[in-house]
Amino acid sequence: MLQFKYMNNKTTPRDFFLHIGATIALYASVIALMNLAFEIINRLLPDQLNNYLNANSIIYPISILVVLVPVLYLLEWLISHEILRVVEKKEVWVRKWMIYLTLFLTGATMVGDLVALINIYLNGEISGRFVWKVVIVLILSSAVFKYYFFSINENMYWSKIVKKIIPWWGIVLTLSAIIGGFLIVGSPAQQRALRFDEQRISDLTNIQWQIINYWQRKQVLPTTLSNLNDTLSNFVVPVDPETGKPYDYLVSEAVIVQNPSFKLCASFSKDSGVNTGNDQNDLWVHVAGRVCFDRNIDKALYPPIIISPTAQSSTK
Repeated sequence: MLQFKYMNNKTTPRDFFLHIGATIALYASVIALMNLAFEIINRLLPDQLNNYLNANSIIYPISILVVLVPVLYLLEWLISHEILRVVEKKEVWVRKWMIYLTLFLTGATMVGDLVALINIYLNGEISGRFVWKVVIVLILSSAVFKYYFFSINENMYWSKIVKKIIPWWGIVLTLSAIIGGFLIVGSPAQQRALRFDEQRISDLTNIQWQIINYWQRKQVLPTTLSNLNDTLSNFVVPVDPETGKPYDYLVSEAVIVQNPSFKLCASFSKDSGVNTGNDQNDLWVHVAGRVCFDRNIDKALYPPIIISPTAQSSTK
């Protein structure tokens, strides 16, 4: 009997990897959920000093949650099933180490979170979105702390209730955060449309600089975009990434020399948003549909490049 009990209490490779896998899935899921919640708060409570939204900062946490949260629940179910089958599995060292490590980290996080809140408050720099982020950290950390605290104190009054409620509460929080993230960044189809628009802007920017370079070297604007094709430099004028059609280039023959100005046009899938105050970004602000961008070459900023006769003869 004693030998049988000892063997059941011994940590097997299955026990080790179940607990390690569950712990890694837990930490990654909590961090991803926290980051996703932070990004949602940043969107709902924008800061003028940091109002740039990177879709990947929302999409990546969603990807982690979609994969790892089911993995976490599956591993926890397997661990619970093992404990029900062999009660001595509660005492394996890897389980105790993982639980106490989690309690320590979540407890330290809550203490540090409160210290940061008090410090910011006393310095008079507190803001609404900072408070919400502190609340998110406290909610997630305290939930994980309570679950594992009652996992090793199962005889306490609230143990069974807490262990039943928190897993369901975790599902609700995760689904709410994922839905909120999709409401902000849109569906996969919308993200694909935005990526096409980003490529169009990149193409137009490239074409614009090629036109300016053409003007500086020849003191005349190209009559068509095909004039920019250069086999020596391996430049080929890009086309619309979705339709494969050329971008529209409009220039009046009467002003090719006297007043170097032109238009670049493209058809966009989505609005780019309002002006941000950043001149570089606002050069390509657009609405959905066909949009033309007027460009005038300032001869003072982009003077013609004059190649001396000596340089010309040396290149021959």
